[in-house]
Amino acid sequence: MISVLGGGGAALAFSATTLCYVRLSRMIGPYVVLAWVMLVGLAITIPLVLVAGVPRGLDGAEVGWLALAGFGNVGGLVLTYMALRSGKVALVAPITSTEGAIAALISVAAGEKLAAASALTLAVIVTGILLASTGHATPSEEKRPDGLNTIVLAALAAVAFGASLYAVGRAGRDLPIAWAVLPARAVGVGAVALPLALTSRLHLPRRALPFALAGGTFEVIGIAAYAIGARHGIAVSAVLASQFGAVAALAGFFLFRERLTRLQVLGVVAIAVGVTVLSGLQA
Repeated sequence: MISVLGGGGAALAFSATTLCYVRLSRMIGPYVVLAWVMLVGLAITIPLVLVAGVPRGLDGAEVGWLALAGFGNVGGLVLTYMALRSGKVALVAPITSTEGAIAALISVAAGEKLAAASALTLAVIVTGILLASTGHATPSEEKRPDGLNTIVLAALAAVAFGASLYAVGRAGRDLPIAWAVLPARAVGVGAVALPLALTSRLHLPRRALPFALAGGTFEVIGIAAYAIGARHGIAVSAVLASQFGAVAALAGFFLFRERLTRLQVLGVVAIAVGVTVLSGLQA
């Protein structure tokens, strides 16, 4: 049951981060958004890491998982931005939303035991996530071609995200949660924020500050919740955590009166039913 709660809590936190990303992207560029969210997250995480101290289980294998967690997450974000430059959100989002399923497949391939009923329910949830991630293309996006390049970039992003999720789950089993949260923020600051700062492009308007603070905070909460859930089952937690896009779409409907397509509504219903059934199975 903890894997369900952890994954579900992560989805809620990630959906809040997504809404902050949307608001920030209307004020500043995507890489500046990423840089500030990572900076805020790192500022929150470093004190927690110092309190936790250097864990005894920090060996070569764990360092490898931490590196994969960090570079996979940031690499996935960069690949997603590249895909969105050349293609439509309606094409990119459903592909990248398979990250949880990819992490689950990696976990099962690595030996995690998953009952047939739970596996079937996760498949229903993944289908719901795919449907909920579809949406309307904006007029400017309609002019963009749905080329092979976009599909490849989005697929690589999904693999990177999935590998990162699995690595966070593995690292979080033996290391303090703060250490599992640290990698993506450290890599994001080093690879994105620092170059922007050195070239004087890390400007943040005052009106964007609350969204950057909230986005970075919720990102840390989401990763921590997922890592806790993954200690009891990476596959379940990863799939549930990846439903944040559907949660964000639902929040957009209620908060901003954004219209949902029939496929999105069907996807949300499938997720709700799947999560309910999965909660019963896990209990």
